[in-house]
Amino acid sequence: MENARRTQAVLTARRAGLVACTTCGRVYQPDRPSCGRCGSALSSRDTASLQRVWAWLIAGMVAYLPANIYPMLVTSTFGRKQENTIIGGVAELFDHGSWGVALIVFFASVIIPIGKFIAIGYLAISVRSPDAMRGRGRQHLYEVVEFIGRWSMIDVFVVAILAALVQLDFVASVNPGTAAVSFALSVAFTMISAQNFDPRLIWDAYEADDT
Repeated sequence: MENARRTQAVLTARRAGLVACTTCGRVYQPDRPSCGRCGSALSSRDTASLQRVWAWLIAGMVAYLPANIYPMLVTSTFGRKQENTIIGGVAELFDHGSWGVALIVFFASVIIPIGKFIAIGYLAISVRSPDAMRGRGRQHLYEVVEFIGRWSMIDVFVVAILAALVQLDFVASVNPGTAAVSFALSVAFTMISAQNFDPRLIWDAYEADDT
């Protein structure tokens, strides 16, 4: 049964001798230069996709390092200044008994970014290897990376809201630290990296699995 499933080829647009518009999804013959519906350029594959993916991914990883070294939040209470890194803030929340908030911050600031780095890197590598995760698994992984991208800025949003609300002169003030900018850049770079990934490459690797 498994052998029969493996020998059943998935019919992709490329196998059918067609090319699809990545903007609106309309399908054309491969000799057409642009989409008649939205005007986007048509190409069977984005040959420079992986180069851009790696470039933006490496930039995101580089920006993530200072995001964990420098303070994310700078608080001042009655003239006393305190600086907290991401991990330091999580530890302090645990010490104050706010376990739920600490877990959310840890998950959004550490687990999700590192998971995205690994997932995008794996996708970029796996499309070159027919022995990696099969096509549908890679597609689901790509969709997960695209979905969680919108939640990656939760720390930056919290810092921005606190900085806007807590400005009581000498009594108390909250300001974003250097890490906030680095973290925002890291998230933006990884989102751009994921968006530059051509998901049609997944199905090329899937066809290699079927052969």
